[in-house]
Amino acid sequence: MIRKKLLIKGKVQGVGFRFFCQYIASTLSLTGYAKNLNDGDVLIEVQGISNNIVKFKSSLLKGNNFCKVIDIIEDNIPLQEKEKRFSMY
Repeated sequence: MIRKKLLIKGKVQGVGFRFFCQYIASTLSLTGYAKNLNDGDVLIEVQGISNNIVKFKSSLLKGNNFCKVIDIIEDNIPLQEKEKRFSMY
């Protein structure tokens, strides 16, 4: 199990992107959150099996037909042991 911080750049606010993230995360049994930032980017922390996080990122790049992801900047971060679901802020 790993946890990643993903900074998503592109047209990702006002297009249902966080709901899309929550849906994809739930299908892959991932936990974490997606949060809009003031500069138009979206910050995601996602936790789960490494292979599922790779699938999650691939889905984000494909998008939901409304968003356009230009770049994903990622960092490894410490696990959150008690986290149970994927949330939106």
